[in-house]
Order: sequence, then C-alpha cells, then structure tokens
Amino acid sequence: MTRRDRLSEKIDRMHPSGLLYSTYEARLVGELDKQAMPRHVAVLADGNRRWARMNAPDQPLVTGYQAGADKLKDFVGWCQEIGGIQVVTLWVLSTDNLSRSEADELNPLLDVITQLVTDLAADGRWRVQAMGDMGLLPRPMAERLAEAKRSTAQVDGMLVNVAIAYGGRHELRDAVRSLMLAEAKRGTTLEQLAQDLDIDQIEQHLYTKGMPDPDLIIRTSGEQRLSGFLMWQSAHSEFYFCEALWPDFRRVDFLRALRSYSQRERRFGR
Repeated sequence: MTRRDRLSEKIDRMHPSGLLYSTYEARLVGELDKQAMPRHVAVLADGNRRWARMNAPDQPLVTGYQAGADKLKDFVGWCQEIGGIQVVTLWVLSTDNLSRSEADELNPLLDVITQLVTDLAADGRWRVQAMGDMGLLPRPMAERLAEAKRSTAQVDGMLVNVAIAYGGRHELRDAVRSLMLAEAKRGTTLEQLAQDLDIDQIEQHLYTKGMPDPDLIIRTSGEQRLSGFLMWQSAHSEFYFCEALWPDFRRVDFLRALRSYSQRERRFGR
C-alpha cells in the first residue's frame, strides 16, 4: 500500500461509516486469542477474473489480476501486523491455469505475478520464495523469482511462499522423484526403498520442507474445495471459506477467519 493509499484510508476511516468499521475491527482484534494464532496461514486467492468482469467489464482481465495482486500485498502486511504468524503461502497460479489459459491472457498474468514477487522482496521485511514447478515458467520469469529468493534469504522475518505453477499432484510427483534420486545416489535399491520408506522421508522432499504445515487455509469467492492445494500438508489444517471475491477481501474478513480459527479445538486426527 502506497503512502497515498494509506492517507486515503485514514480519511475514509474518519467518515462515520469508517469509524464504525474501525470500531468493529478493534473489537475483532480484542476477541482474538493471541496464544492460539496460526503459525502458517495459506490462502487460495480466488475470484480475480469474476471481480474484473463485474467491476471492470470494459477492461482486460489483467485488471482483476492486478487488483488481486494489490490485495495479496495488503494480506501479507496484515499477517505481519497480527504477530505470531511465521509462514504465509499465497497460491497465485496453478498448473491447470498454465495449461488452460490463452497466451493473451496468461502473459499479462505472468507479468503481474512477477511484479508481485519483486515488490514483496523489495519490501525488505520478509523472506520471499516462489514455490512450484519453475520449469513450466518462461526462463526470464524464473530467473527473477530466483533473484527475489536470493535477495531476501538473510532477512530475519516472516517467510512468504508464492505458489506459482503449483499443483498438489505435481508437488507429490516431484517429491517422489527427488526422494528416489537421493536414495539412488546412496545406493539404495527400489526393493529396499519400498520396504523402508517412511512418511518423514517424503516430507523432506516437498516444496515446504522445513516449514510447519498450514494451520489455517483460507479460500475466497465462495468455492468450498482445495483444488489440490497443499494436498499432503493440509491433512490437519483448519479451513475457512469466504464468499468475497479476492480483491474485495477485507482486513475484517481476515480477522473473522482468525477468530474462527482461534475458537476451534484442534484434534490433529485424535
């Protein structure tokens, strides 16, 4: 959010309706159990195309993608402000999107995503990394994503994963490939691997290795499915589905999701 945007927001909040909104936000924050905040929050930022068709029917669909990217930057800031959240994962482009989209729609979207990752890295408050099958992306884009990771590697802050060219089945395939190659280098036979394979071994080859599994997964636009997002990692996640299209997702919606999460009793399959 730019300085001008922040000033505009402050002016809006001085309006009676804005004051009511601020009061409600403050109440929600007060209701949060700060000892029960999620360590890892993931979001399926869904509804950008529909938002564009409803709010900018005479504009190209990239208008919706840009609005969604702006909201993603806001969202990361909200997570930072709440405190206690260690990892944020943003799903912005699936492998299905890559295969189904026309070039005249896909290329502007890739540009928006590249700029999003660049902006997040330039903020300087968090570590940023792309997560997915980078081999499916244009080389210049993959190189810029790799540079964002290198430039923020030493930042002592929240980790922001941007899931690009990501599919849950692709991730599991890549994890199995990586595991088999690693074991082959150690001289392990397929028979030995089949007999000794352990769950922890697979986890060490996922895109999210070394990170806590997502505690809370948010999906917008009214859809109530995960569409393959973090298939392995979401076994014990809590889900929150919101009707708002992603560009319309507000901080108060995020606070409601956190309140809902903090009020649940997590059993982890027990």
